Amino acid sequence: MNTKTPAAPPVQKAAKAAEPRLPNPGSKKLFRTIEPYIWIAPSVILMAVFILAPILSVFQRSLNKVSRTGQLRGFNNFENFTKVLKSPTFTLVLKNTIVWTIAVVVISTVLGFILALILNNEFKGRKVARAIVVFPWATTLVIQASAWNFIINTDYGTLNTLLMKLHLISAPVNWTPDPAAYFAWEIACGIFVTIPFVCFCVLSGLQSIDVSYYEAATVDGAGYFQKLFSITLPLVKSSLTVSTVLNIIYVFNSFPIIWTMTKGDPASRTDTLVTYLYKLAFYNSKPGEAAAVSVIGFIILLMCASVYMIYTLRKGDGDL
Repeated sequence: MNTKTPAAPPVQKAAKAAEPRLPNPGSKKLFRTIEPYIWIAPSVILMAVFILAPILSVFQRSLNKVSRTGQLRGFNNFENFTKVLKSPTFTLVLKNTIVWTIAVVVISTVLGFILALILNNEFKGRKVARAIVVFPWATTLVIQASAWNFIINTDYGTLNTLLMKLHLISAPVNWTPDPAAYFAWEIACGIFVTIPFVCFCVLSGLQSIDVSYYEAATVDGAGYFQKLFSITLPLVKSSLTVSTVLNIIYVFNSFPIIWTMTKGDPASRTDTLVTYLYKLAFYNSKPGEAAAVSVIGFIILLMCASVYMIYTLRKGDGDL
């Protein structure tokens, strides 16, 4: 008796071969799990190579004795930090940095906010005015600082030339008689180049405010300043907060303006932490102490960023 199963006809074999294979549910679920990490992997790798690795290297150098050629000579028991903190120059530079950062950030924020309120109104030539405001921000800081140096020059500066032509002064004025005056001009330059950033941050927040809020306030008899403090400021507060935090970071780390105008001279009277550590590393051949100054600056900025993060998280919890 033949018990063999008859072979399937060729038509049935072709039909089975043509049937689509269903994907494995397990592999699909696994891909969905790891897919976000695949997309963010390039960014994480770039951050690790170009941000995290240099930060770790600076911390390592700050805790070691470093030769003039950059070779690590072993752990020196926080000697670099001790030398930096005991130096009277560091105290002066830290005070300059605080004055520089607070003055530029506060004044540019106030002026940028006022300018944003003006540019938010409808008037003829508003687009041209907005384009002009961008120029100081779009131009490199080295060019801006060089232009300001030319403006305030005693012998051939445009400021003296203009005032003499207007018969407001009879002879050229020395606008930088001492380091404090030069430092004030550097602060003025920093304010000038920072205003556009604040202005456009606030302007983006102003344009997102619904006009109906102001219409309702007008119906209730609210004046300009009541609308400003009750509607405008609360609704652009987030934009102001972001611009302020970013400005603190940018201004604190600003190098070109100080270096182009004075190089921190005379005797570090106009130095900030960034120019001071640059001198320590490349002029005085003290890379270990320069790394210690870098770490101190990093800690200061980390504290500022932490304050912002705590404020943001608390605000989010309150909204919930």
